[in-house]
Amino acid sequence: MELGLQILPQILVDGLIVGFLYSLVALGYTLVYGILGFINFSHSEIFMFGAFTGAEVLLAFSRSGLQAHFPEWVPLSLGLVVAMAASGLLGTAIEKVAYRPLRGAPRLVPLISAVGMSFFLQDAVRMVWTGIRGNWQLGVPSLYRGGVQTSLGQTPGGAEIKVAIPYTALIIMTVSVLVMVGLVLFVNRTKAGKAIRAVAQDQITAALMGIDVNRVISLTFLVGGALGGAAGGLFAVRYTNINPYIGFVLGIKAFTAAVLGGIGNLSGAMVGGITLGVLEALCAGYLSSVTGGTLNGAEYKDLFAFVLLITILVFKPTGLLGKSVGEKV
Repeated sequence: MELGLQILPQILVDGLIVGFLYSLVALGYTLVYGILGFINFSHSEIFMFGAFTGAEVLLAFSRSGLQAHFPEWVPLSLGLVVAMAASGLLGTAIEKVAYRPLRGAPRLVPLISAVGMSFFLQDAVRMVWTGIRGNWQLGVPSLYRGGVQTSLGQTPGGAEIKVAIPYTALIIMTVSVLVMVGLVLFVNRTKAGKAIRAVAQDQITAALMGIDVNRVISLTFLVGGALGGAAGGLFAVRYTNINPYIGFVLGIKAFTAAVLGGIGNLSGAMVGGITLGVLEALCAGYLSSVTGGTLNGAEYKDLFAFVLLITILVFKPTGLLGKSVGEKV
């Protein structure tokens, strides 16, 4: 009990870090679902591509020696911008190549196309980076070493409760909040955002009102891809070791977060991502204690996420903030 209270704040911080990454990727899933009504499973590889392109910027600064002449926020900011731009452009290219020709087909058809595109991108990145670097795994320069450590008091037994927040964690949470706020303002306050909402509600009526549906859908993939790129760039900075397959498990968890919050609901994607991250951290931190050491929580936290997904789909498929929608006729 004492140890559980002592490590609880640190567990919550670790959960928030991962939860914000889940939220950024989940927003990409929910944007596409809201406008086209299917899950873009290649979005996890857009996240992965953002991690690689952002990492290349950091590596370029490190290997050229430029990093010593600039504050650390310069390569970080440039890396995030490049990752968001590259992933956004990749998202629009995927929409034009893999989804637009299939528009109007049964929903299973673009879903199969999305899965195929996901595998294609994994192997394409592996092949390209092996050709360029001779290795498809990248080690990312470590920025912002250290962090903030503070005491939050004592447990009833007198043990000190400490929490350490790495600088990279503060960066992830700050950038994620700024990006999420920017997305909400974009969707609700801008003309382009209103067009996205109109197309999501009714494509035919939106077209009759003079909205270019194809352009709006491409814009949605651009924005969703940029969000995935931001998450990928932050992931690379935080974990400093990436490969073409990092998007697979994280993508499924981000999808779980989108379903948990209510697929198609922007606020739901944010809430679902943070909730899943915290629940996972609690599982990793306390499962071993609860089972008397029989189960290692760190090994079973992925299983926990998938069990949660199945549970949501069975008992509350609309998610925490989603609403039941009648069939259009």
